[in-house]
Amino acid sequence: MKQKQLTLQAEQVAGVLRTAGLRMATAESCTGGWIAKSCTDLAGSSDWFEGGFITYSNAAKQRMLGVSAATLQQHGAVSEAVAQEMVQGAVAHSLAQVAVAVTGIAGPGGATPNKPVGMVCFAWALPDQSIKTETCYFDGDREAVRAQTVMHALSGIEAFVAGEPATGS
Repeated sequence: MKQKQLTLQAEQVAGVLRTAGLRMATAESCTGGWIAKSCTDLAGSSDWFEGGFITYSNAAKQRMLGVSAATLQQHGAVSEAVAQEMVQGAVAHSLAQVAVAVTGIAGPGGATPNKPVGMVCFAWALPDQSIKTETCYFDGDREAVRAQTVMHALSGIEAFVAGEPATGS
């Protein structure tokens, strides 16, 4: 995926957030801050981008975002339940009204029969304070999975803030 596509998507997110007067935060695991980087690559992003949490380890998810040990134990780090708690934590620990959280298996290792490489769980906290979750399965190597994750995370923010119909639960 080309950087130009990510920049264009970030610009579209910026437009809908500015129009709505909203600020955004990220809670990232498998993308390691790439979503936040895509946002802050844009000049003037401080108008709409609040900040990001990079919580790669389970301990960081718990400490920084308030993800419960019980949720991690019951569902595993790569789960919609954990993504939901991550996004709730991002909003609770920032001044953002919207947020996105991602946790997944970018590969090449770390997969299990039930959680293959390319599986990524998303959660979006929306302006009406609802939360949408979704699990996607992306193809490609580590870089490709992560790039697709960033694009999907940003397109979700754009769609949900613009009031388009939601996917996922």
